[in-house]
Amino acid sequence: MSRELDAPLLQAVLDGWERHNRVLINLAGAIPERGFAARALPGSPTVGEMFSHMHHERMVSVAEEAPERAGRLPEGEWVEVAGADEISGMLEESGRLVRAAVEGRVAAGRPLDLHFAHPVVLIQFLIFHEAYHHGQIKLALKAAGTPLSDEAAGPLTWDVWRGRD
Repeated sequence: MSRELDAPLLQAVLDGWERHNRVLINLAGAIPERGFAARALPGSPTVGEMFSHMHHERMVSVAEEAPERAGRLPEGEWVEVAGADEISGMLEESGRLVRAAVEGRVAAGRPLDLHFAHPVVLIQFLIFHEAYHHGQIKLALKAAGTPLSDEAAGPLTWDVWRGRD
């Protein structure tokens, strides 16, 4: 494929990544403070731990796959976080680094160092992984008696994806 055809496609993928990141940040902002300690089942990770795990996976993936774009690795993987502001900062940072890693490798015509058939597949993998945890988070909130209603979640999630801007 020519770079002229690749450029709009890459921009669409990167836009999807930005939307996905915005959805997770919106989700964190919609969780009541006590909701970060919610668990789907006893022994399951808390909502806060799932968010820190997602950030950790992003940071480790960039460090392993495109080390030239790596940031400081988190100290732990399943750690409690203080709340929505801390989570938002973490996701903004790791979201930027993932984007830069994929964009940089595509622009250079270089594959990632370890896994994935194409740099864009890293974004696809992370969206899949994080959507799984998004569902777990909503289940944990429901199990804890603090569900996020469809009316509240819709504008924060589905509307972000469906927007044409």
